Amino acid sequence: MLIAFDSDVFDVASHTSGDLNKLEDLNKPVDLNKSEDQPVQESTLVNIETEETTETTEQHIFNIENKEEIDDKKKPQIPVVENTEPLAEESSVIIEDVRVPQASTGKNFSSGNKVCNYAKGRWVVDKRRPLYSGFKCKRWLSDMWACRLTQRPEFGYETYKWQPANCDMPEFERSAFLKRMQDKTIAFVGDSLGRQQFQSLMCMVTGGEDIPEVQDAGKEYGLSAPHGAARPNGWAFRFPETNTTILYYWSSCLCDLVPLNSNDPASEVAMHLDRPPSFLKQYLHQFDVLILNTGHHWNRGKVNANRWVMYVDGKPNQNRRLAMIGNAKNLTIHSVAKWVDSQLPSHPRLKAFFRTISPRHFFNGEWNTGGS
Repeated sequence: MLIAFDSDVFDVASHTSGDLNKLEDLNKPVDLNKSEDQPVQESTLVNIETEETTETTEQHIFNIENKEEIDDKKKPQIPVVENTEPLAEESSVIIEDVRVPQASTGKNFSSGNKVCNYAKGRWVVDKRRPLYSGFKCKRWLSDMWACRLTQRPEFGYETYKWQPANCDMPEFERSAFLKRMQDKTIAFVGDSLGRQQFQSLMCMVTGGEDIPEVQDAGKEYGLSAPHGAARPNGWAFRFPETNTTILYYWSSCLCDLVPLNSNDPASEVAMHLDRPPSFLKQYLHQFDVLILNTGHHWNRGKVNANRWVMYVDGKPNQNRRLAMIGNAKNLTIHSVAKWVDSQLPSHPRLKAFFRTISPRHFFNGEWNTGGS
């Protein structure tokens, strides 16, 4: 089941530890934008699969844009609790509020409720934080995202952790995490947000130390630096003691990209909006946890700069409505979600997540100013 959760203001390190530390409860999103209580329901998973359509692409887009009307006519496979409160200004995706059984938290509820809502809580100071030093972790953390290497003057935020209101979130402990993830593979697939989560998780699991025993498993997944590229198209590392693999694959748009002329470096690239990245098709069977994301690369400037040409049904897109960036992004997200859902019967151990857009990363400015 593909789970959607909002991440507009959620710290990368805390988010990763909160979701992946508890394998049995990987369907726990965190939404810090909401403050009012909502009635508890018995939903435990959220299916964001788009409605089945056998009609034209234009009708498909119409269905996406009119999801509320369609929902009245379609019976969902499982209960869905939707947040109807307005989102933060940066977000364009509806938040799916997921509730998880209280039995997994180990803490009793004074109100007698049977579920724990991890989205309700507050940031609290924990002197045991941070989980790794921002001055270290040089093997895993890019300099451009190492806040301690910037001119930022205040780092009190590093000691914060998220405390749910009515239950306990298990503390992250790296050896326990690796034991829990024994013989498993965690895959991040998406843009730089996914890359930041991957790097942060590597820093958390290693404590920021350069552990020689960690093996580079990139070749097993075809992860290498393309000719002339500044960095590889991903990384994969394995902890041999527990046979735990953590990997990242760069896919900024979460759709299949195919050069129209593979012999021409300046060739236009077919951007197949209705096809998942070929990497997912090739390696999905090896994943136990999959975290997908896309968002900031869906703008006209990046589409043109990358020479992407929108394709649907294997042909150049002729639909003017679909050519609008927002509609193209929605079709892609629904398509990849639908495809992952279709694969779950063949991969029953897989836990899949889609995390939504977050504020951009930049220098010299507040989070919502764009910086310099």
